[in-house]
Amino acid sequence: MTAEINKGPVVGMRHVQAFLIFLNITTMFIGRLNVGVCVVALTNAETTNPDFPEYDWTEAQKSYILSSFFWGYIFTQFLGGYLCKRFGVKSVMFWGVFGSGVCSALTPLFIGFGEWQAYCGIRVIMGLFQGLVFPCIHQHLAKWSPPTERNRLGGLSHTGIECGNVSAMFLSGMIAKSSMGWPGVSYVSSGIAFLWCALWFIFAADNPTESRFIGEAELHYIESSLKHSENYHKKVVAIPWKAIWTSAPFLALLVVRCSENWGLSTLQAEIPSYMNGVLDMDMKSNAFFSALPFLAMWCMAYVYLITADILLNKNLVTLAVLRKTYNSIAFFIPAVTLVGIGFLSKEQKNYAIALMTISVGVNSGQTIGSVLNTIDLSENHASILMGIVNTAANFVPIATPLVVGWVVEDNTDRTEWQIIFIIASVFFFVGNLIYLIWGKMETQPWNAEDYLQVKDQELGKELASNDAPKKNLSLQINEKTKDDSNATSG
Repeated sequence: MTAEINKGPVVGMRHVQAFLIFLNITTMFIGRLNVGVCVVALTNAETTNPDFPEYDWTEAQKSYILSSFFWGYIFTQFLGGYLCKRFGVKSVMFWGVFGSGVCSALTPLFIGFGEWQAYCGIRVIMGLFQGLVFPCIHQHLAKWSPPTERNRLGGLSHTGIECGNVSAMFLSGMIAKSSMGWPGVSYVSSGIAFLWCALWFIFAADNPTESRFIGEAELHYIESSLKHSENYHKKVVAIPWKAIWTSAPFLALLVVRCSENWGLSTLQAEIPSYMNGVLDMDMKSNAFFSALPFLAMWCMAYVYLITADILLNKNLVTLAVLRKTYNSIAFFIPAVTLVGIGFLSKEQKNYAIALMTISVGVNSGQTIGSVLNTIDLSENHASILMGIVNTAANFVPIATPLVVGWVVEDNTDRTEWQIIFIIASVFFFVGNLIYLIWGKMETQPWNAEDYLQVKDQELGKELASNDAPKKNLSLQINEKTKDDSNATSG
């Protein structure tokens, strides 16, 4: 009978770190997504608080504002992965969120003197700051999460996405209608960001050995479970770029994340337009129907999390089976429902809402299904992997509206929309199929701390062995030459 492992207190510092990441993601999404409400309030004051300035911006100008965040966001994902390995997660995440909070606080001022152009500019800068954060999150989880608890802590952390979506929608609307008006949305967002920075500064640590609050039992439990060298936290592990880019499991992860973003961006950004044009529904004016899919997504995230915990703890499935099953549910069901939505008429609006809610709700399984796979492949380089994946995946929401604009010439033509939904379904299906075939949930050889040194040694031995026959041949030729010379002179 084996002795029970002492994991420390029921709520330890590893749980505190996961909760801080949850709050971090929620905070970032509130700052990122409040722009939808703000743009409406800024261009139609009667819908919120008419006591604040109103601007006459065109649809094109409003679309620039809505997308400008991602112009900056896509360019610092990779940088964030590198910086947190070089300077530590705590510092990079702090400045990423603090910078985002400053941008929120300055937004009303910028709009006042530069209107929509300045609004775009400050959103781009906010995107640059927030782009640093997500790669840090995965590196932090890799250093704080024992392998047996990784799904639980990682899954709980990432439910901040759904919480942020719902919070941004409800909080922003209520604030804009209050006496604070649309400027209050930015001020509250910045206040939440600064509050998080204070909590992070006090309680966060780059790794368990640097935490001021962790107990000996929990420290030993985490560090012994991760199985790395004693001086691991004091050195920067060299990045095996070639091995990463030639790794089939990593490339499968890259493909599936890009596929997911294509399908989800279609669900989130284009379905409301379809329902408005084809089904004659104004989803944006109905707060309940707008929030319903995200509420379903938030609830389903916990369903996935709890069932995953039970299945893994009772050894009913392997991690690989769990991830691929969850990801298949999150991809294949929306692939079918998207096509189904395209065949519904105006008389079947309720079915359309139901299918949209199901599609978005079940898609939350992709967090446990594939998002956390970066840590499976490499604990040491999780931030780098996430930086690469997020850079590629966040180009997709920029491309999706362009394809829609090219295909859908008449917003009320259902057949044109069916093409869009079929394209998204193909991305969902093919992306997950590639993940099922080539995706892996085991630590890759190139994760080893001394991987590059070992490869260099192996290369040196190979070169030496390849040179040996040449040296022997050269020696034989010299000896033959001497023998011939002696024979001639004799």
